[in-house]
Amino acid sequence: MIKITYWLSIGIALLLVLLFETDTLMPGVLADDVSVQFVVVTLTELFTICVIPLAVRLLRFNKIRTKIKAGGYCKWAMIRLLMLSLLLNANTILYYIYMNVAFGYMAIIMLISMAFIYPSESRMKREMTIE
Repeated sequence: MIKITYWLSIGIALLLVLLFETDTLMPGVLADDVSVQFVVVTLTELFTICVIPLAVRLLRFNKIRTKIKAGGYCKWAMIRLLMLSLLLNANTILYYIYMNVAFGYMAIIMLISMAFIYPSESRMKREMTIE
């Protein structure tokens, strides 16, 4: 289920790019609203800067580690994945809505960050036995 969510979130981002690039969805709709754009860029940059290290290290926190040992690995791995994938897709949408390259760069950074939490079998075994 986690691998499906991983690839589905990347697929949704690619589908959004395809829809905006083919003008099926209208790019640049809010490009003129500079004051709101500034606030959205600032908040998204803060979320992106905070979420990446949190998501990568999430399963190493003591409270979460004890919950993982009690059988909650799938839940916490999904939470970590959704943290990154929601920001990936939000940045992709915001890039095309505002046509601001900052959102595009953040979406690329989120895509690269997702490579660090790829849900492989060896990662799952390793993270379930973190001491």
